[in-house]
Amino acid sequence: MTELRNVEADLSRFRVRVFVASLAVLVCFLLLASRLVYLQVFRHTDLSEQAENNRTAIVPVVPNRGLILDRNGVVLATNFSAYTLEITPARLKVGLDKLVEELGQVVEIQPRDKRRFKKLLEESKNFESLPIRTRLTDEEVARFAANSWRFPGVDIKARLFRSYPWGELASHVIGYIGRVNQAEKKVIEEWPEEKQANYRGTEYIGKLGVEQSYEDQLHGITGVEQVETSAGGRAVRKLASNPATPGHTVVMSIDIKLQKLIEDLYGDRRGALVALDPKTGEVLAFVSKPTFDPNLFVDGIDSENWIALNESLDKPLLNRALRGTYPPGSTYKPFMALAALETGKRTPQQSISDPGFFMFGGHRFRDDKEGGHGSVDMYKSIVHSCDTYYYILANDMGVDLMHDNLSKYGFGSLTGIDILGESRGLLPSTRWKKAAYRKPEQQKWYAGETISLGIGQGYNNFTMLQLALATATVANDGVKMKPHLVQKVIDVVTRAPTSAVHEVVGERVAKPENIEIIRKALVGVNLEGTSARSFAGAPYTSGGKTGTAQVIAIKQGEKYNAASIDERHRDHALFMAYAPAEDPKIAIAMIVENAGFGAQNSAPIVRRAFDYYLMGLYPSAEDLAAVKLGKATTPIGKQRGVEAAWPAAGTPAAGASAPVSPASAAAAAVPASAAVKTSAR
Repeated sequence: MTELRNVEADLSRFRVRVFVASLAVLVCFLLLASRLVYLQVFRHTDLSEQAENNRTAIVPVVPNRGLILDRNGVVLATNFSAYTLEITPARLKVGLDKLVEELGQVVEIQPRDKRRFKKLLEESKNFESLPIRTRLTDEEVARFAANSWRFPGVDIKARLFRSYPWGELASHVIGYIGRVNQAEKKVIEEWPEEKQANYRGTEYIGKLGVEQSYEDQLHGITGVEQVETSAGGRAVRKLASNPATPGHTVVMSIDIKLQKLIEDLYGDRRGALVALDPKTGEVLAFVSKPTFDPNLFVDGIDSENWIALNESLDKPLLNRALRGTYPPGSTYKPFMALAALETGKRTPQQSISDPGFFMFGGHRFRDDKEGGHGSVDMYKSIVHSCDTYYYILANDMGVDLMHDNLSKYGFGSLTGIDILGESRGLLPSTRWKKAAYRKPEQQKWYAGETISLGIGQGYNNFTMLQLALATATVANDGVKMKPHLVQKVIDVVTRAPTSAVHEVVGERVAKPENIEIIRKALVGVNLEGTSARSFAGAPYTSGGKTGTAQVIAIKQGEKYNAASIDERHRDHALFMAYAPAEDPKIAIAMIVENAGFGAQNSAPIVRRAFDYYLMGLYPSAEDLAAVKLGKATTPIGKQRGVEAAWPAAGTPAAGASAPVSPASAAAAAVPASAAVKTSAR
C-alpha cells in the first residue's frame, strides 16, 4: 500500500529548523563580533600593554652609591664592581643542600659562605635572589658559565660592592651598608609611592653612621631599562633605557689623618674622643675605641665575626663618643665655677680654706691632696683641681640651681648631631629623681647627694660629645654651635655643593667677662697646673682641664689602690682642652676608660693632636709607642712633618683593608655607676 506524505508539513518543519539554525548561527556570529569589538576597541589599550609586557620587561637599574670623603678630599667610602653567584630558591628543581654540594664542585664555597647564605635565607622571601658566593674571579665565572645548564635557579650577576679603604678607621661615624632586612622592608612599604619606587631593586641600605643618616643623598635615583624577553624569560635585547643617577658625594668635616693619629695614640685602650671647631660646630675627629671593620658587613657578616664583635667585653660595636655616658670628673669644675659666677654664689677673689676634706652629715668628703691646698680662690681651684672648693660650692648652690645653669652648656640633653643614636646622658635634678623612681623614699633628694655632683661624680653622666660641645662653647666666648659631621653634599650632576648650616644654639651661655675669668684659669692648668707637663714647650698657648672619674665607690677611710682593683673598675682618665687660647680653632674632650689619672693618660694624646692639627707635626714612632702605654715623656721626642709620616691622600694607611679593585671618584661605654668621689683630678 502506498504511504501518503504531507509534503507541506515536512517543508514547514524544515523551514523552521533552518530558521532556528540560522538564528543560532547569527547569534553566535554576533557574540563573536561583539567580543571582537570589545577586545579590539574597548580593551585595545589594556591588552596591547599586556602583550607588550609579555614581550618586554621593565628592569630597575640600581644607582651607584655616592662617595664619602673627608674634609680634605680623602676617599672614605667608595664602590667596586664584582660578580656574585646567586640562588633563587623558588626556581630550584632539586634540594637546596644537594644543589649547594654540587655547586661546590664547580665554584669554591666555604663554610662561612654557607652560614651567611642560610642567615640570608631566613631573612628573605623564597623568590628573592640570594648570593651564595661573592667576588668571583674571572676563572670561576667562566667555569660556572660552562656548567650553568646543570643548575637551574642559579645565576651569575654583576653587582656593585661598597668598600671602606681605611678599614677600621672612623668606622663608627662613617657607618656601613647592609642587606635590607624584613623590618626595614616594612618601613620602606610605608614610604610615599615615589620614594618606594626609587628603592625598587635596591637590596642594600645604610645601617649606621653617615651611611644611614645621609641615605637619601647617597642612594641616588633608580633608573629603568626596557628589555625584550624570550619565552623563557631571558633578556634578548635592550629596547629603551633611562639611566640611573648616582648618589651625591658627601663630604665629612672630619680630618681622617687627625682621626688616625688619635686612634693610633689610643692603641688597645678603650675610650672616646670628640674634636670640634668651636666657631662652626664642625666635627674634626670622632673617636670610639675599640672599633671594627665595616667591610665585614658589606656581603653580610658571617657568624664567627659577628659573635666575636657582639660578645666581646670591649664592646667594639658601641659608639662610645655618641652613646657611652661617663661621669665627667674634674673636667666639670670649670663649668661649676662659671655657674657660680653667673648666679653670684662666688666671686673670683673669694677664697676657702682647704684642710683636705669637707665634712657633711658625718661623712668626710676627701680632697685628693693630703693636708689640702690651703687658701683656695677660683683660679687656684681650677688650676690645682681642688675638690674641697667644689664640695662647698655644690652644697651652697643646690642641685636644681646647678641643673638650671649647667644645662645651658648641653649637659643632659641631645646635641642634635647629624647621625642617629645619640644618648641624652643625665644631669640630675629633684624633678628628675621624682620621675625616675617609684618609691617615695627613693624619690626624695638628700642634701648629701649634692656634694659629689660638684666634682663631676654622683648621678652625673654625660657623653664625650656633650663635654666637647661644652668645652667648645667656652672656647667660643659662650656661643654654642650645633655640632655636625657633614660639611657639604656635592650634587653629582651639577657639581654644586650644598654646605651645612653653621647653627647657633640658644643664647650666649654666660657673660663674656665671666667666661674670660674661666678661660684664664684653663690656660693656667696647661701652664702651671695638673697638665703642665704634657704641654711643656708647646709653641702655642692652650687651655685645658684634667679629670679622673671614679667607676666604683670606695668605702670611707679606704684609699684608692689601682693595683688591687679589677682593671675594668679602675678610674677613668679624662681631659678637655682647646687651642690656640687666643683664637681657638679646635676643642677636644676625651676619656680613656679605666686608665687612671687624666694628666698622665689623656692630656698627652690631646697635646699630640694639637701639634698635628695646628703645626702639622706627627710624633716619632718612639713617642707614639710611649703615649700608647701612658708613659709619654716631656719634652716630646722627635717629630716629623705630617706629609713625611702619612701616605698620599686617598690611599689606605698601612694595615688598613683595601678595596678589592680600585674605583675612581667619578665612578661612584658603658655608663659608670654613680659613686661618691674621693679624688677627681
